[in-house]
Amino acid sequence: MFSGKVKLFSYRLLCLVWLFSGASISVLHGQGMIVKGHVTDAVSNEPLSYVNVFIPGSSMGTSTDDRGYYQLQIDSNGGSKIQFSYLGYKTVWKTIIAAPLQVLNIKLEADAKTLNEVTIRPGKRKRYRNKDNPAVELIRAVIANKSKNRIEHYGFIEYDQYEKMQMSLINSPDKFKHSRLFRKYTFITNNLDTTTIEGKALMPLYLQEQVAKVYYRNDPEKKKIFITGEKQITFDDFIDNQGMTKYIQHLYQDMDIYKTNIAVLTNQFLSPIADVAPTFYEYFITDTVIDNGQKLVKLFFTPRNKADFLFQGNLYVTLDGNFAVQKIDMQVNKNINLNWVKDLHIIQDFEKLKDDRYQLTEATLSADFGITKNGSGGLYGKRSVSFKNYIVDNARPDSLYKGNSIVEIKNADKQPDSFWITNRLDTLTKAEANVYKNIDSLQKMKSFRRTMDIFTLVAAGFKKAGPYIEIGPVNTFYSFNPVEGFRLRLGGRTTPQFNKNIYFESYAAYGFKDEKWKYYLGGTYSITGRSIYEFPVKAFHANYEQDTKIPGQELQFIQEDNFLLSFKRGVNDKWLYNNIYNIDFLDEFPSHFSYKINFKNWKQEAAGGLIYNKDVSGQIQQIPSITTFEIGLELRWAPHEEFYQGKLYRTPIYNKYPIFTLRSILGVKGVFNGEYNYQNISLNIYKHLYLSQLGYTDVILEGGYIFNKLPYPLLDIHRANQSYSYQLSSYNMMNFLEFVSDHYASLNIDHCFNGFFLNKIPLIKKLKFREYLDAKVLYGGLRNENKPGNDPGLLRFPTDAYGNPVTFALNSKPYVEGSVGVGNILKFFRIDLVKRFTYLDLPNVSTLGIRGRFKFDF
Repeated sequence: MFSGKVKLFSYRLLCLVWLFSGASISVLHGQGMIVKGHVTDAVSNEPLSYVNVFIPGSSMGTSTDDRGYYQLQIDSNGGSKIQFSYLGYKTVWKTIIAAPLQVLNIKLEADAKTLNEVTIRPGKRKRYRNKDNPAVELIRAVIANKSKNRIEHYGFIEYDQYEKMQMSLINSPDKFKHSRLFRKYTFITNNLDTTTIEGKALMPLYLQEQVAKVYYRNDPEKKKIFITGEKQITFDDFIDNQGMTKYIQHLYQDMDIYKTNIAVLTNQFLSPIADVAPTFYEYFITDTVIDNGQKLVKLFFTPRNKADFLFQGNLYVTLDGNFAVQKIDMQVNKNINLNWVKDLHIIQDFEKLKDDRYQLTEATLSADFGITKNGSGGLYGKRSVSFKNYIVDNARPDSLYKGNSIVEIKNADKQPDSFWITNRLDTLTKAEANVYKNIDSLQKMKSFRRTMDIFTLVAAGFKKAGPYIEIGPVNTFYSFNPVEGFRLRLGGRTTPQFNKNIYFESYAAYGFKDEKWKYYLGGTYSITGRSIYEFPVKAFHANYEQDTKIPGQELQFIQEDNFLLSFKRGVNDKWLYNNIYNIDFLDEFPSHFSYKINFKNWKQEAAGGLIYNKDVSGQIQQIPSITTFEIGLELRWAPHEEFYQGKLYRTPIYNKYPIFTLRSILGVKGVFNGEYNYQNISLNIYKHLYLSQLGYTDVILEGGYIFNKLPYPLLDIHRANQSYSYQLSSYNMMNFLEFVSDHYASLNIDHCFNGFFLNKIPLIKKLKFREYLDAKVLYGGLRNENKPGNDPGLLRFPTDAYGNPVTFALNSKPYVEGSVGVGNILKFFRIDLVKRFTYLDLPNVSTLGIRGRFKFDF
């Protein structure tokens, strides 16, 4: 029922729409040929932004952009007239000719007869204001009624869901037909889709379909998804299919416009109906629409600042007292700081259920990717999700909602064609229907496999040497350091084609300065019957390693003997020769909880400028090595974690959920020559925070405690970095072996503003740089029993060539460093100016430094 205020507001709103826009009521339709052009003021010739351009009697319409340009796609039955209307100007109608493309450049004349009889000055747009703006009043009504229009309004709801995700190459049809790259693959070029995008052809390469039954319960809140059918194209020999699917799903996430922020392509966009949206968006009422007898208001919205992470498009709002969104059609502004994206389009349709509430029935997100904004070729991706057969307030037993949120029924990936014909809620295009067969044929061709082999070498660093072995990683073949001098390394491993359950890897390296061989031999046995790369993993692993290492260096997603890391600042001569026997068992659960049990026999010998010395009966005695035997337990919980499994590492796909890692190590004396009893416990908490228009923050909180009396090599040697590569989890201005602790707590914060400030500065905003701010704080120390000065029997801290100490314990003052950086340089690079704030009086300290980092992001 309408309240008096709602009735008055709705009446006032409709009157303003009719009188201000001069638009007629239209009915929602389809699409077809193109009319485009430029709309300007007839006197001043200045472009007119947000002019309403539409076909009377239909829903086919658009608005001019901020430069006055428009483009409208209409179907062949769309009518013979096109209308241009704008507040304060006379409405213009033009005749549509029967042609694929018609250009209409329009000059609008000022209309002296307005509702309030205000004089309209040609070329001068009225200043936009929220106050007394009917469009803003309407959007505030939508915001006020969000809670009752969301799915969370129901106690129970269930529905059928069909999802289709496809990736295609995009270019002009002629370029595909005449390309030398595809000359051997005519069965692919004969399967082009030329209907989806006007003037372009799509060559489908990837397709995934999924049918599911979804159940939602409000209290306690739980959504349960039963996947009944799944079908996708796979590239088993070359990429991680699981990871690729997860990454594409991350790029094309479910979008709820009723939420404050909408995740698109790894970035957060503010919803046009968020509580604070009127502060960031401008709104214009452009039309009224009738759909199935329901009156709607068409609302155009656009960012106040064109460079902010905001949308631009049209909302259709109901006037039945619910103020629900019936349809949204939106894009991102082309001035936005978004990499690789030429165009991004989102459409969502809602239908009224029996309870007069509107729920989502169709959601589509499409994106056109390219190296340059104006290039003709690129990659086109589209995700379509259909929803049907809603059942409201049908309470299900609690047992239905127990267990994992997503359950795949047995043989869901082996459903026959008849299942898909019956259960698809959307149809496949002819090109999509043929893609399964075509890609299967493509992967059997030698020329294609050679091309993918080269791609894998460049992207992942491995080269196949037959079907069962691959050689790599190539970036470790050559490196150098002060201990080994010039170092050569050659390694390889078996592939899943050799055996899915058993995996071997090995390498050998030789240092021409120390004239010593280093080597590694490891093997893994998967007890799941699946590849060790396929989540969830349950496997035994054993290895032996004899190699060098820098104490305290811990790198993320990169090998220590990577050639680029050979270049380091300052003195870097204190190394270890490690001899390690290692056995572990890893068990991962679908809930992304995992545990790992580890047995490690570790002999570490001092190398280079590092010497193990201690006082024995008043005499300095050199200790050749330290041997330990450790039993380790690691518990890890990463709820809703997603990642891409590469050839060496799992690359995380960050989301809003924290990751907890608890580690415990027990050192046992007398077992396999272990010399010490001790216990080491540590906790690491990681959180990725989204801050809407202000970007995002990565936060790492860590703490640890080591029990017992121990020599410093067995204490926590804090992660230092003397390379010129910026390491997020290391202290980039700390020297190797500079600080050791037996108890510590640390906080690392890395924030990206995503161009929030730089994108508002003229000229600089064209570079699309992104700002970074980083702070690292470390508290720690040594108990008296672990300070070498208090016990001559402990190993002495290392010294430099002149006898000056180079290793220290933290006192009551924390170690602090921070950095400011600029990222997205050439779309790949981040450069930071790093400053160290404390312990500046220690020897060989650098207070300022420049570090770089490579990062691919949208």
